[in-house]
Amino acid sequence: MRTFGMPEFWFILEAAKWTLALSAIAILFGGLGGLVVALSRVSPLAWVRGVATAFVQVFQGTPLLLQLFLIFFGAPVLGLDINPWVAAGVALSLNTAAFLGEIWRGCIQAIPRGQWEAAEALNLSYASRMKDVVLPQAWKIAVPPTVGYLVQVIKGTSLAAIIGFTEITRAGQIVNNATFQPLLVFSVVAVIYFVMCWPLSLLAGRMERRLSAALSR
Repeated sequence: MRTFGMPEFWFILEAAKWTLALSAIAILFGGLGGLVVALSRVSPLAWVRGVATAFVQVFQGTPLLLQLFLIFFGAPVLGLDINPWVAAGVALSLNTAAFLGEIWRGCIQAIPRGQWEAAEALNLSYASRMKDVVLPQAWKIAVPPTVGYLVQVIKGTSLAAIIGFTEITRAGQIVNNATFQPLLVFSVVAVIYFVMCWPLSLLAGRMERRLSAALSR
C-alpha cells in the first residue's frame, strides 16, 4: 500500500487544469447558449418564449448528474461515439446555459420600462433596442451574479468524475484507491476547490456591494 506524499499531491493538483478547462468550456458555450435563452425568454414571440421556458425547466428541474448520465450513456444508444470529455462538456454547457439564461433574463427585465419605451419612441427595431439600449445596461447588473455562478460551475465539474473524467475529484478517488487514506486525500481535494472558488466568491460579493451602492445613489 502506498502512502500519501508529494507525487500523489501533484497528481491531484495537476488534475486542477482539467477542472478549469472543463469550467471554461461550460462558461464559454453555456454563456453563448444562456444569451440565446435570455433573449428568447423576453422575445415578443410566444412560441420562442415557450421553447426557451421548456429548456430552462428541463435543465433546472433535473439533476446535473442525471444529465451527465443521459448524454454519456444515451449517445452510444443513438449510435454516437462519445468520450467523457465531450459528454461532460455538453452536459455542463447545457446546464450552464439554462441557469445563466435565467440570471440574464432577470437582469434584462430589471431595466426600467421607461428605457424600453424611449427606445420604441425612437423607432428602433427590436434588435437595435436590445443591442444598443437594453443589453449594455443589463450587462452591468449581470456581472456580479454571473461571477458568483462561476463558483457553481467549478464545483459542478466534480460530478464528471462519475463518468470517468479525470478532474480533481476523480484524481482524488484514484489516489485514495492506492493509499486508503480518504480523510487526508479528500481534505486535499477540498482545499484545492476552496482555493479556486473562494476568490471568485469574494469578487462576486464585492461586485454586488458596488452595484448596490451605485443603484442607491
